[in-house]
Amino acid sequence: MDSLAAAPGTGPNTSPLPVLRKPRPRATFEGLPSDRAVVMGILNVTPDSFSDGGQNATADTAIAAGLRMFYAGADIIDVGGESTRPGSEPVPEDEEQRRVLPVVEALAKAGALVSVDTRRASTARAAIAAGASIVNDVSGLLATDEMARAVAEAGAYYIVMHNRGDSKAMGGLTEYTSVVQDVLAETLSVRDRFRAAGVPDERIILDPGLGFAKTAEQNWELLAGLGAFMGHGHPVLVGASRKRFLGELLTSGGKAAPPQARDAATVAVTMLSVAAGAWGVRVHDVGANLDAVKVAARAAGAAKA
Repeated sequence: MDSLAAAPGTGPNTSPLPVLRKPRPRATFEGLPSDRAVVMGILNVTPDSFSDGGQNATADTAIAAGLRMFYAGADIIDVGGESTRPGSEPVPEDEEQRRVLPVVEALAKAGALVSVDTRRASTARAAIAAGASIVNDVSGLLATDEMARAVAEAGAYYIVMHNRGDSKAMGGLTEYTSVVQDVLAETLSVRDRFRAAGVPDERIILDPGLGFAKTAEQNWELLAGLGAFMGHGHPVLVGASRKRFLGELLTSGGKAAPPQARDAATVAVTMLSVAAGAWGVRVHDVGANLDAVKVAARAAGAAKA
């Protein structure tokens, strides 16, 4: 049987890998689908992420989960080693890299297009060297000049996600005059800093940052106003998967729906985002959301016929 050259996950204390396949040619950003929205799978190599913390906290289990996403059709796999949920504690730089680098390397060798979810330039550089092509940075307005230089020097793609503060401060930074226009302006201001550092427009992706320095109502306003983010020369990524504002909407018996019960609502947001012109969605459940973007693309094609 064909197998990956360095396939972990077969020891007595590890989760079994999915059926292994021959490594594919390395996927590229330029090779992403152009006839439908892109699906980015979330892979948290952490013990404390809000939705799946601990499920993939070792390299072996994370690689196995990433391969399952890849084989299920994920266009991009976003690997993160530090929880970004509100109130989370920062992870030391060396620990973050210990978590993510083996996973990035293994998935890239398997042929996946890999993104690294990090706010640190040193981790971004190391992950790019290990095979990542995209940096997904939740720093928002706190993004560093060092990160801009690292992305420019590597020729990587960069996701400018809107955020106003770190995980402990963001909850108190939700005052906006007009949430759609203010978030857009602040996002473009960060975009301009990366432009100035030498990152070309075609390598910059915008993300309105649902759940980051926003109330539940503001998240809904942003979704309704997604059209404002289109037409600025950049793809737009939407990350609503399993987030708290969906759980609050689905409250039953006085309790918000738990993260794993928010997948159907996430698919609904995917459909709304694609209808508004989103380039991609960042999700936990790859299969259901891939089906959704395919349906949206087919329906849009029929409407134009």
